[in-house]
Amino acid sequence: MSTFLKVLLIILIILVVALVVLYFVGRRMQKKQIAQEEQMEAAKQTVSMLVIDKKMLPVKQSGLPQAVIDQTPKMMRRSKLPIVKAKVGPRIMTLVADAKVFDVIPVKKEVKAVVSGIYIMEVKSVRGGTLERKPDKKPGWRARLSSFVSKKQKELNEEEKAMKAQKSQKSSKKSNKA
Repeated sequence: MSTFLKVLLIILIILVVALVVLYFVGRRMQKKQIAQEEQMEAAKQTVSMLVIDKKMLPVKQSGLPQAVIDQTPKMMRRSKLPIVKAKVGPRIMTLVADAKVFDVIPVKKEVKAVVSGIYIMEVKSVRGGTLERKPDKKPGWRARLSSFVSKKQKELNEEEKAMKAQKSQKSSKKSNKA
């Protein structure tokens, strides 16, 4: 065997081993996530709160308790979290919102939210108004291009059907004349 094939075989073996390891690590992490979601579902409560402010902040600057900051993984500490400052009862609290819910939360309004610990899972209603959903983002160029192509394809198909119908009418008129 040539050295090139040996090197290629070794790289292939390393890649297969890495994929197998990633598969098992992924399954283990998925099981942990499911267990955490079950715990959050068990501890959730509906709370009325006045939202004071909301920002995307790094964990260190978020104002969360030191115990929470210490428990976050080292890699996660630099990333930004959706942080909401709200008055819950007589206390002002710093809460972490779900990414899907963060855009919906209105500032300077009272909301009813489903909270599990310091995590806002869902916003149920807004006092004195309706829950405003943010419009979806403008479609990208690929989505616009694919919708344009499908629209033009439908038009082309309709034109072809019309032309076939005209040809069949002409041929039926010719056969009637003969």
